[in-house]
Amino acid sequence: MSRTGLVRRSVVVAVAAGMSMSLAACSSSGDSDGGGGTSKVTISVDCQPPVTKAAERKQWDEDIAAFGKLHPKITIKSKDASPCEEPAPFTAQLKGKTQTDVFYTYFTDLNQVLDAGGAEDISAYVNDTTVPALKDIDPSVLATLKDGGKLYGLPTSNYKMGLLYNRKLFKQAGLDPEKPPTTWAEIREAAKKIAALGNGVNGYGDYSATNQGGWHYTAELYGLGGQMVSEDGKKAAFNTPEGKQVLQNLYDMRWTDNTMGAAQSLKWPDLMTQMASDKLGMYIGAPDDITYMVQTLKGDYEAYGMGPMPGGKAALLGGNDYMFKKGSTPEQIKAGIAWINFKFLTIGKGQFDYARTKTDGLPVGLPQPFFFTGASLTADNAAKAASATVPVQNYAPYLAASVPGKTEPANAQQIYKVMDNAVSAVLTDKNADIAKVLTDAETQVNQVLASLQ
Repeated sequence: MSRTGLVRRSVVVAVAAGMSMSLAACSSSGDSDGGGGTSKVTISVDCQPPVTKAAERKQWDEDIAAFGKLHPKITIKSKDASPCEEPAPFTAQLKGKTQTDVFYTYFTDLNQVLDAGGAEDISAYVNDTTVPALKDIDPSVLATLKDGGKLYGLPTSNYKMGLLYNRKLFKQAGLDPEKPPTTWAEIREAAKKIAALGNGVNGYGDYSATNQGGWHYTAELYGLGGQMVSEDGKKAAFNTPEGKQVLQNLYDMRWTDNTMGAAQSLKWPDLMTQMASDKLGMYIGAPDDITYMVQTLKGDYEAYGMGPMPGGKAALLGGNDYMFKKGSTPEQIKAGIAWINFKFLTIGKGQFDYARTKTDGLPVGLPQPFFFTGASLTADNAAKAASATVPVQNYAPYLAASVPGKTEPANAQQIYKVMDNAVSAVLTDKNADIAKVLTDAETQVNQVLASLQ
């Protein structure tokens, strides 16, 4: 979901960010060590894991030390806080030009950052030498960080939405947990069998409050091949057969099949709570929901599986990245790219050091981040399997499906707020007129978009 306005993804990611004045950075003329020169350069970088995340903080510090040995003339000053980004402080930082030299953002932040004049174009500095895995990064991921053909950041993690399901309930209902449904017709049939287990078990669940109903509506629309707004972002584009189908699917499961239960207006983490307690069969989500269900809700990795986004036309794509503060010197940019490449984009190092991750008691084997293709993906999958602490085979259907990623619409949170009402209407009112609900939502979204132009 959009990470600019909802606690949901910020909490799950649970990493830190700088929310106050950036640390001062200094540099001298000439190439930095990151560029192969002899001068020294200092950069400030935010999103250091907080001390409350002991293992992640330890790994960060270890990587800073290892990076320093490779690049002795680069000094990194880390800035921590939690969460990594909050909308109001982030906006204030951009306005006051107080962000760190290399600063954390969400994929949906690019327009806001550029409108504030907050980031440098790094296109000239990013190539197969500075980022060897560049050719294997999913183009749809890099596209989230480009504007006008220019690159403004590098990704560190991402997710694609898919179908999360309870393997235990699948087995109890006589369904094959190795073959999750891939269409809404199949989901509907599977939900009937799961709900028939009784004892308060629901076959399918969905959010419809705190902007998350709109987020899920968008994900489900993408899966059917639709889009939320016009190409220029000025008009709503969801009042289509695909858009109606999303609401019809929910209406049918709620009122015709009675597979969604009477309790609605659900918000994060209600669906995870239901699934972790074996009361929910399926819902749309991202891979790190599984981590939350296990680590926070005391679920079991063996109990959960993941399949591709129903419909398979596209999967909502979200994630995190680093951008480079406007006014940064070439030396600072080169140094920042060298750090990001080491920590986040090199197989076997940094976040991809799975042996270390396993030793530190963190999960290994979840299908996230999900931005590599080609040889890098093959190498990453092999390394992950070798140190896996979770049942990677449970996510095979998700990984095997080549569903293209599609980013969230601009002004996502304002749109999602409107769409909450549309989703809630069909889940709480048996007499809801789907065509009218969607037309009303279209009118309201157009009003919102007009006010932002």
